Parts: sequence; structure tokens; C-alpha cells
Amino acid sequence: MTTTGRLELVALDAPDIDALAAFYTELAGWEVVQRDSDWVTIETGDGQEIAFQLAPDHVAPQWPGQELPQQFHLDLQVDGIEAAAERATALGATRLATGASWITLADPAGHPFDLCQKDGVGPEMALFAVTIDAPDASSLARFYGALLDMEVTYDGPEGALIVGGGKSVMFQQVGQYTPPRWPDPAHPQQAHLDILVEDIDAVEAAALKLGASRLEAGGETFRVFTDPAGHPFCLTVQGD
Repeated sequence: MTTTGRLELVALDAPDIDALAAFYTELAGWEVVQRDSDWVTIETGDGQEIAFQLAPDHVAPQWPGQELPQQFHLDLQVDGIEAAAERATALGATRLATGASWITLADPAGHPFDLCQKDGVGPEMALFAVTIDAPDASSLARFYGALLDMEVTYDGPEGALIVGGGKSVMFQQVGQYTPPRWPDPAHPQQAHLDILVEDIDAVEAAALKLGASRLEAGGETFRVFTDPAGHPFCLTVQGD
């Protein structure tokens, strides 16, 4: 009996999923691999996936505060962050902050993302990690590490990192953290993780034991939960 899942993708909420998919494919050099009326999936050069879920009543985050927090952000690696930031703003992004080796912007739906300098990446950007805000980053990293059979490779005062299956998830320590209250649009989730499972009952039992909570949503082949920090995530039977 398999009691762990496999991270499939992160899905960002947006009122215009086609426009947001076009923004990231044009900026990063990725491609659309699935398109439905309420869902678009794009694929990175190394086979990772990011999805955009239709949310007509989406309320954009207001970074960096906690009144309307970002909840999630993407860390993208590129060689030449200034040139990449200029391309991003030309495509509709908003520049928010600049660091020694990174630039923070908001995409056209308002989701912050970081352009991180990495020499030799090439013309196509790389997805380094999905980063999730947390009041206790170390604890949330251990939760997802156990649920996804991923290894905690860093755990420090500013956050933690889990790695496995060619993917990385970071957890950012956030003071005065405000959790989402899905499905309340006034306190939006902003994004969620989709996790593939073989035995949904077994993984549900493991998730609940680790500290997740079941929500009244889903069906026979997928179920919705919140992690210990309040972020919704979905368990989906593989092949569905």
C-alpha cells in the first residue's frame, strides 16, 4: 500500500487563464500541453508542469503585505535578470523589488514571481521551485516531504526546501502569516498543489495523520484538503 503521493503540478488561479499561459510561455520559452475551458497546463523544458485554473472572481494578491497575501510564488532561473525583467514588463508584468541576484515581479494576474540569476541557463528559463508561504516553514516542509516522499535538503531561519522526482518546493517563513479561507474569494488560495496517488484512501489517511484537514469538495477520483498552514491541495487518482 502506497501512502505517499507524487507532486504533479502547481495551479495558479486567474480570471484569464489563456492570457496568463501566454505570458509565461512567451517569457520563459515553455509550451502549452493542455487547454480546456477552465484549465491550461504549460510544460517547462525539463518536463515540469504549471497550470492555470479559471477563477472569475479572483482577487489578486497585494505583495508584500498579509492583508491579501501572495500565498505562493514561482522562482524562475535565468541568465540575465535585468533583460528578462524588461521582457516581463513589456509582456504585462509589474516590477516590485530588486535584490543582488533576483528581481521580484507580479504577473498580469497579480501573482508575484522571482527572476533568479543563474549563469549558463540558456535562452529558456528554468523553474527552480514553487515557493509556499508558511508561519512555520520547517514544519510545513516536513509535512510535504513526508506526504510526497521528498527530502528536506535545507532547513534554515528564512525557510526550507524539499527535493525529489526532479522537482523542488520551497517554504518561506512569513511573519504575521494570514492563511487562505477557501472557497471564500475575500481570502483566496491563489494557488494549490495537485498530487497524484495510487491509493487515495491510503494517502488520505496518511495526510490526515500528518496534520491535513479534509474539505467538503471533490469526488470519487479526487479529494480536497488543507495543509497545516491552511493551503488547499488536491489528491487525484493517477490516470484520471
